Formats: sequence, structure tokens, C-alpha cells
Amino acid sequence: MSDNKMIAVSEVEDFYNLVNRISRSCVAVVDAVTQRGGFRGEELSTIGQLRDQCIQAIQLCEAFHSEQSE
Repeated sequence: MSDNKMIAVSEVEDFYNLVNRISRSCVAVVDAVTQRGGFRGEELSTIGQLRDQCIQAIQLCEAFHSEQSE
């Protein structure tokens, strides 16, 4: 692999940390707005998909961190 295509491990860790924080924030926002009745019925499937995608991202980040600690 050429030098310009190599990604430092610390950059990958930084990326996973950022994705984890963003995903957790999105879930928190979706949950808060949903509890307050802030979405119309026709928006709920899209909002649910967004929340599910964020949960998947969190799970990927947790798996990555688990592999890193082994």
C-alpha cells in the first residue's frame, strides 16, 4: 500500500469515536423529540430508520473498540 493511502490507527480510532458520539447524540435527539410529540405520523418510519441506523453504528463502534482492547 502506498504511503498516501495508509491510514494511521489513531485516525481510525478517532473516526470510530466521532461516529459513536454522533450516533449516540442522534439517538438521544430522536428519543427526546419523539417523547415530546415533535414528529408527524408520516415522518415516523424515516425517523425510526435513522434511529436504527444510529444504533447499528454504535454497535459497530463498540465491536471495533472491543477488538482493539483484545
